[in-house]
Amino acid sequence: MRSFGRCMMSFALLEIQFSGTISVEIFCPDWWNSKKTMSRKKYDYIIIGAGVVGSMVARWLSRYQADILLIDKDADVCMGATAANSAIIHPGYDPVPGSLKALTNVRANPMWDQLSQELGFAFERPGDFVVAIGEAELPALERLYQQGIRNGVPGMRLISADEMCEREPLINPDVSGALWASTGGICDPFQAAIAAAENAVLNGVEVLLNTEFVDFLMEGSHIVGIRTNRGDFSARWVINAAGIHADQVMHRAGVRPEFQIKARKGEYLVFDSAEITTKHIYFPVPTDKGKGILVTNTVHGNTIIGPNANVIEDKEDTSSTKEGLDEITEGARKLIPSLNPRAAIATFVGLRPMGNARSIDPNVDYGNDFVIEIPENVRGLVNLGGIESPGLTASPAIAEMVVELLKDAGEKLVEKKEWNPIRPARPRFRNMSHAQRQALCETDPAYGRVICRCENVTEGEIIREIHAPIPAVTYDAIKRRTWLGTGRCQGGFDMSRVVAILSRELGISPLEVSKRGIESEFLFRQTKDLEVGGAN
Repeated sequence: MRSFGRCMMSFALLEIQFSGTISVEIFCPDWWNSKKTMSRKKYDYIIIGAGVVGSMVARWLSRYQADILLIDKDADVCMGATAANSAIIHPGYDPVPGSLKALTNVRANPMWDQLSQELGFAFERPGDFVVAIGEAELPALERLYQQGIRNGVPGMRLISADEMCEREPLINPDVSGALWASTGGICDPFQAAIAAAENAVLNGVEVLLNTEFVDFLMEGSHIVGIRTNRGDFSARWVINAAGIHADQVMHRAGVRPEFQIKARKGEYLVFDSAEITTKHIYFPVPTDKGKGILVTNTVHGNTIIGPNANVIEDKEDTSSTKEGLDEITEGARKLIPSLNPRAAIATFVGLRPMGNARSIDPNVDYGNDFVIEIPENVRGLVNLGGIESPGLTASPAIAEMVVELLKDAGEKLVEKKEWNPIRPARPRFRNMSHAQRQALCETDPAYGRVICRCENVTEGEIIREIHAPIPAVTYDAIKRRTWLGTGRCQGGFDMSRVVAILSRELGISPLEVSKRGIESEFLFRQTKDLEVGGAN
């Protein structure tokens, strides 16, 4: 099996210490004059994949007395499916009753209020609508409503066309009715994953980035560790949270050889908040391809539309297409006809890990359900696969289930008396009053230098992220944490300044500053190196 990403063996190791006991290790180029040796201690738990599921699992396990390692093949946490999705916390009326999707969705939905308070990330509950257009779609609303009742979803009711038009003046006038769910929420999925991972680090979990899973270390049918591009790591348990690659990971252990994950590509458009503002989350009536092309506001004030749902073979293909963008525009305008694609300021593409796990009960069809299990034929593995939508919503409940599975398997989990659930939120200049801004600038003048004008992100915020518990060492890592570069100019104003700050804070040449890691450096050479009138 090929490893998941580019080999980084020529890279050195950076270890950043916090409070003398906590470390985050990432691969950095040889310019980083740091040690190249790593400990080979035996871990209790190794988690493969630092998306929102893996990060939540790390945080849940950090409550207990154990040595825990969280690894990811990318240069930062949450660079896979977590980095490109609709950012919606679903109420739970959509999954088939009795499925793991339904159980974890409904269990997790109310957990997000406390999580956002403890971890300091943005979260709101604007509620969501499933909107029927035309009389032919009305019966589907009743089916969803009854399904939500069976799943135990609170705060639902069917509303008339007149009420829908009153609550959202931009809605298609051909609306025939809607299903309203008050528990529908929106979050910052990057911050949710990053905050969970940072809280895990602050509670003793080790993180290794740019670390690719290659194979399991086995003694008979017992997993005793993993092999990576950075060497071997021993563990009593390995937790497979590898997202779109989870099938390849489990197959290396001889588990579920029939299980396959297909990449379901979803394209999105982001609109300028000055051009359009929506109030809630708007879904169309769902189809067999999924929840459909939606329109939603975000915690950052933008409106986004998407996604489509095209199954592709290449699990790394995140390219957008004209046809795809036309498709989501047409679908979104079915709900909000006034949407003007000329107001779009950005596109992004997500790949959802669509699995093919079916119910073991021949009398029940749960569709493509989650895999959350300890396999019977292999010891030492917790297997999480096919975690597509509502995976973001369900992630804290999935983490809770992992802990329960381990307990059921005989693990004696002893809680730490010193475990701290709080990951303090860092200052966000754009959300402050003038008085708060002045006080912050008096504390640190770097907060008075605005680097991103569109989103009001300051130098002080960027520096804090570079030196955070999980350091942001690329442009995209800072972007995910601060939201710089996401406004109308899409980084046109801030990019050169961020490159300079990263260069200064990391002690590297500007030529070595990258967008998302190795082979994505911004600069080729300094202008002064050019020969006047020459072709070099």
